[in-house]
Amino acid sequence: MSAARTEDRTAGAEDRTVRVALLGCGTVGSQVVRLLREHADDLAARSGARLDLVGIAVRDTAADREPWVPRELLSDDAQGLVRRADVVIELVGGIEPARTLVLAALGAGASVVTGNKALLAAHGPELHAAAEASGADLYYEAAVAGAVPVVYALRESMAGDNVTAVLGIVNGTTNFILDEMATRGLGFDEALALAQELGYAEADPTADVDGHDAAAKAAILASLAFHTRVGIDDVPVAGIRSVTAQDMAEARDAGYVIKLLAVARRVGDDGARGISVRVHPALLPATHPLAAVRGAFNAVVVESEAAGRLMFYGQGAGGAPTASAVMGDVVAAAAHRVGGGNAPRESVYAQLPLLAPEQTPARTQVQLLLADQPGTLAAVAGIYGANGVSIESVRQSRPAEGESQARITIVSHEANEAALARTVEQLAEEPRVREVLSVMRVEGE
Repeated sequence: MSAARTEDRTAGAEDRTVRVALLGCGTVGSQVVRLLREHADDLAARSGARLDLVGIAVRDTAADREPWVPRELLSDDAQGLVRRADVVIELVGGIEPARTLVLAALGAGASVVTGNKALLAAHGPELHAAAEASGADLYYEAAVAGAVPVVYALRESMAGDNVTAVLGIVNGTTNFILDEMATRGLGFDEALALAQELGYAEADPTADVDGHDAAAKAAILASLAFHTRVGIDDVPVAGIRSVTAQDMAEARDAGYVIKLLAVARRVGDDGARGISVRVHPALLPATHPLAAVRGAFNAVVVESEAAGRLMFYGQGAGGAPTASAVMGDVVAAAAHRVGGGNAPRESVYAQLPLLAPEQTPARTQVQLLLADQPGTLAAVAGIYGANGVSIESVRQSRPAEGESQARITIVSHEANEAALARTVEQLAEEPRVREVLSVMRVEGE
């Protein structure tokens, strides 16, 4: 583009300035600073105003920073900085002091852009109410799946459709671990150690591998998809620590892959009407779009009545990708400052009930070690039948090293979760069942 064209586009923006404050200057924050500086003219043209970075709040102003971060803008007075801004970018993370700072910004009429999924999942209604009361914007594209624009899609693009289900791989760390287990035959501990060595996993990986990070994102996605308030405490969670290399091999032999999924569905069968939200490792058919998501990437599949199935895929973490999502929100918030308008407000008109796990339909795969004697399989089938659970398939596989009993894998048809749970309990009590090796949900069919 010629210099003249650039001048034409930015001419109207030269007389207008939007003051931007950044809270936190870690991996993502430093990339936000870089984008603000390197793309200043384009950002001004897109938003209609110069984006003036007035300060960067950090805990330690003397710590080493990337060379493009202006040291003269560093401050340890986050509260004072918030009061001087039109748009506040919150990248501190956690609940406090992030919550206090965001509420202070919104209360002062500043718009807020945040990537803080934990804060939104725990205090979303409070933040939305504060934004509406002051007429400010609250944006949070970066809170779910990094650069993948699924928040915008659910919040705006699909506002005219009825979403029926959302299935997502929303944690890159666990996807990397499971991918390494599936493709290289690593055990969980080996794959986790590799993820930590490469920087995909924290020294304390609890939030990732136990599913809590994904649960916060699932709460946000479900709230948007179903116009109903869902908090992190509403999301049952199972992590991936119990997934074994043997589970991976069994899945591959049966035509499946194992992924940690955030699952949200609208349910309207068998007298139960509401939404089901959960996070768990699940078997996906190898032909499902999410099955092909490798490494630390994220992907979300949205199913709706009119649009059908849509898939959003990309980098779910990292400084530059996440900063891209942040800056998209900053431009929108700044444009509203200049030309008027607001971000979409919280939409919770539907107020659908959150269904308990036992109220929702599911399919399971159960792996058993059985006594090698006549009538054993019939006894197992009888337990399924007594609980009203239909069996889709039964497969016998080679026993693992050191096993002398028959190893059987049973996949059920869809049934009530409570009936499936009773079935597993009774299987564990059956004398001819030596061990219930694993129970895993089946999704995507």
